[in-house]
Amino acid sequence: MRVRAASVHPDVWHVVSGRPYVLRLMGAGFSKPKNPIPGTDMAGIVESVGGSVTRFRPGDPVFGETVVTFQWVNGGAFAEYVSVHHELLARKPDNITFEQAASVPTSGFIALLNLRGLNQLRPGQKVLINGGGGGVGSLALQITKAHGAHVTAVDSTSKLDMLRSLGADEVIDYTREDFTRRGVRYDLIFDVPGNHPFSACRRALTPDGRYVLIGHEHFGASGKRVFGLVPYFLSLMVLSRFVKQLRGPGLPMPTKKDAMAVLRNLLEVGKITPIIDSTYHLSDVREAFRHMIEDELHGKVILTVVDAV
Repeated sequence: MRVRAASVHPDVWHVVSGRPYVLRLMGAGFSKPKNPIPGTDMAGIVESVGGSVTRFRPGDPVFGETVVTFQWVNGGAFAEYVSVHHELLARKPDNITFEQAASVPTSGFIALLNLRGLNQLRPGQKVLINGGGGGVGSLALQITKAHGAHVTAVDSTSKLDMLRSLGADEVIDYTREDFTRRGVRYDLIFDVPGNHPFSACRRALTPDGRYVLIGHEHFGASGKRVFGLVPYFLSLMVLSRFVKQLRGPGLPMPTKKDAMAVLRNLLEVGKITPIIDSTYHLSDVREAFRHMIEDELHGKVILTVVDAV
């Protein structure tokens, strides 16, 4: 693949920084990354294909992830060229840019993985997306809206207009209002930042509602360097044996190939629109990371690797 654009996102930060430390035992490499080149999401042009590949040919515009497994590893996307398994790719729709395409794969897969059972979501059911202005949250917002849900999105003051433009029926400014204390109950709470304990979120769920935690380490701000949020996730897994609202949909995980096909279709028909905060050249990757970690983002941070031809 000749890379045109690649995404800078929190999962890349985890592997580059090696935090929390437990992730080093989950594929990243104990003392240093096994693959020294970061990046997992990319969009670009097929340069050459293997003898058994029939889905693509040289010159095709494609996008996808570069990591086959579900481990925390560098994927080599921050480069001029990268080798990618063909089943991780989909053809880029003509109606989006390479930069937009590169912003979607990991965030989109996380959203689809945790929104399994969307076909069981009845039109008009209430969904709350906490952290709706982030990479995962903005896609979850649009995907649930595309399935007919009444979506409430929570984020900071400066992101409220963006949330409305993405289709949110209601918005909540978390600096002014606590969604767990509004007295409104939701059929699904999709919680990206995890900034409320489950006991508080449960107040805002219907008896048959479902709580989904994505969890955000806030780039080490929590100070949990060794295990991060892993103990909290494990505690929720144990609690799910007794609390119906924590149970999953009981459906198999989508493959990355299937997820890419779904995301491509949603992009092509205009049901999801990727939002780009800023772009940096590959040579400015350090500044791109700084911006992602220190500043408030309105969309994804993208590296442009090869200039448009």
